[in-house]
Amino acid sequence: LGPDSESEQWVASAARAAGSDFAVARKRRLGDQEVEIELPAVKILDRQVVLVDDVASTGHTLAVAARQLLLNGASAVHCLVTHGLFCDNAIAQLAEAGIVNVWSSDSVPHLSNEIHLDALLATAVRRLG
Repeated sequence: LGPDSESEQWVASAARAAGSDFAVARKRRLGDQEVEIELPAVKILDRQVVLVDDVASTGHTLAVAARQLLLNGASAVHCLVTHGLFCDNAIAQLAEAGIVNVWSSDSVPHLSNEIHLDALLATAVRRLG
């Protein structure tokens, strides 16, 4: 699930590669630090959901989305982020929201790094060269 319209390209691509379905939530900013998430009309009850986003800095949008998913019956919520900045207490905020696993690429060094880009980037460089 993408937490906002900007994430649609990432979640669609990841879902296609995994052979999974996907959906995208709508985000409405209510201020500098406050957002409202409207979940799409898809089956969430008893499903494990992976939130997919390109950048996570404060983690606030992902936390709000996770809370909504759990309130709507998701069995578990995980998070996959391309660039995990995770400022201040972002990881703790995600855990408090009920996110079970946080996975990120190693584009930004962090304990959540599970996706290693070196081989992918090396392959791309060889193709370009």
